Amino acid sequence: MYRTINDFIQDWENSCRGTLAVFEAITDDKKGFEIVEGHNSLEWLSWHLTTATAYFMGQVQLSLDVELNPAATPEKMQEIINTYKIASEQVVKTVKEKLTDESLSTNVDSHGRPTPIGALLRAMVDHQTHHRAQMQVLLRQAGLNVPSVMGPTKEALAK
Repeated sequence: MYRTINDFIQDWENSCRGTLAVFEAITDDKKGFEIVEGHNSLEWLSWHLTTATAYFMGQVQLSLDVELNPAATPEKMQEIINTYKIASEQVVKTVKEKLTDESLSTNVDSHGRPTPIGALLRAMVDHQTHHRAQMQVLLRQAGLNVPSVMGPTKEALAK
């Protein structure tokens, strides 16, 4: 759970840099790659992480100033990347403007459970990390470059 706005923003911005590196490794011809037919594709996971920002901010009773429709996946990866950049920047802007260190310990209703705002922000970062790791495995299986996010990859060490 976050106890200061600055700790959250530092983690969020670092996490977003890694997520963008993964998104930027996805090519339009491989964006539909999935481990098994009917499972989450690279494209689906990218758009899910983009639109999840609005979901998590909604959990803390805040909204983002960006249009995010989970059912309207953009056609090109660059469009997803551009929207993700806007959404992740909106998270920082909204948190800075609407929350305080003290408000992070305030409980809000999250699916019927009282949950501190700081815990929901931590869950948003963890959610992104979880899906980004799935995407890194899919990148390798799709034959795409796997960027170093939380330490060097096999490809980075080979250079």
